[in-house]
Amino acid sequence: MSHHPRRTVAFAAALVLAATTVVACGDNDSKAAVPGVTDTEIIVGTHTPLTGPAAAGYSEIAPAAKAYFDYVNANGGVHGRKITYKIMDDGYNPANTQQVVRQLVLQDKVFAILNGLGTPTHSNVLDFLNTNKVPDLFVASGSLSWNQPTKYPLTFGFNTDYTVEGKILGTYVKQNFAGKKTCFLGQDDDFGRDSLVGVKKALGTVAAEQKYTVTNTNVGPQIGAFKAAGCEVVILATVPGFTALSIGTAARLAFKPQWVVSNVGSDYPTVAALLKEAAPLAEGMVGISPLPAVSDAADPWTALFKKVHDAHAPNTPFTGNTVYGMSMAYLFVQVLQAAGKDLTREGLVAALKKGGFTGPGYAPLRYAEGNHSGYGGGRLTRVASGVQGFFGPVYETDPADAPVAEYAQQRPAPPTSGIPG
Repeated sequence: MSHHPRRTVAFAAALVLAATTVVACGDNDSKAAVPGVTDTEIIVGTHTPLTGPAAAGYSEIAPAAKAYFDYVNANGGVHGRKITYKIMDDGYNPANTQQVVRQLVLQDKVFAILNGLGTPTHSNVLDFLNTNKVPDLFVASGSLSWNQPTKYPLTFGFNTDYTVEGKILGTYVKQNFAGKKTCFLGQDDDFGRDSLVGVKKALGTVAAEQKYTVTNTNVGPQIGAFKAAGCEVVILATVPGFTALSIGTAARLAFKPQWVVSNVGSDYPTVAALLKEAAPLAEGMVGISPLPAVSDAADPWTALFKKVHDAHAPNTPFTGNTVYGMSMAYLFVQVLQAAGKDLTREGLVAALKKGGFTGPGYAPLRYAEGNHSGYGGGRLTRVASGVQGFFGPVYETDPADAPVAEYAQQRPAPPTSGIPG
């Protein structure tokens, strides 16, 4: 059998070309295989209560985050990609949450779920997201459930966890209302339970404790029980609607305790809008937040977010929930930048676990290899003459037995462009 050198060379060249084509296709396939990522776009999604019992205030968060992403997109995006934020209404109903998150992951093929809101709702999709290898970032809830790196390696919190909050609020009560009867009302889920654990770590015990469910808007029995028990300070682990319900119900019962409220339910513009003409009843309310005050126009971060709000979401209210949504969005942009141009889900999670992120928050962000919690503390707020402002130092602690301590490190100023990096 004779050999033809030209044919052999041509055949070899064809093999090389075929191999090169396979490799090239493989490269394209690997890029295309990152769900929600193209050369020009990153698609992320969220579940949030645009309607239902928790919509008051919370319905402003995702649109605020989208407004910040629109601002970033108008300035070139991140590594040349624009962020598309798909916002799905779950009505704060866990069954709905499961349905809309499945749609976002299986049909819309989002790159990540970002800032899914609510303890009872998000708990219902933890297993699904981690099983499907979907980064589950910055859950809008302070439950300790989000900080389980071994069980849920792709889930990361954002809020100060409720036990840390409870310790700080309880310590404030212990130092400022010693000997006063202190009582506790909490949501009947991890939100209320985790918060009460923190309060009791600081106070040892409370004079009376009650709980509520979001499907029952009558808190008369609980508030009546507090009045009967002679409560002088009431700590609330409530969403904004139930903060307003508690304050309004107490007024009808001629009951006037000192209100001390978890961050998620203490945004004064939101509570005041719900109380309407009865808004002065919230005067003196003490809260806690790791993020700048919406009332402080001189704060450079508040000023940045107000500028973004006015340009990209001018028809929505500017509240603490707006600042919250934009702060979360700013952090997400930071993490995308750290993950680099060759964006993968694994690279995003690895960048987040390296930590070192700073921004508008007063308290430290705790992200590290073995820590998926968000902010590690906060600063106390008080409503005075209808304005919610900060007082005292920033505090930090952990959900275990570390003391509540002052945190002295200062926040950086925002970049001139308003975009990190």
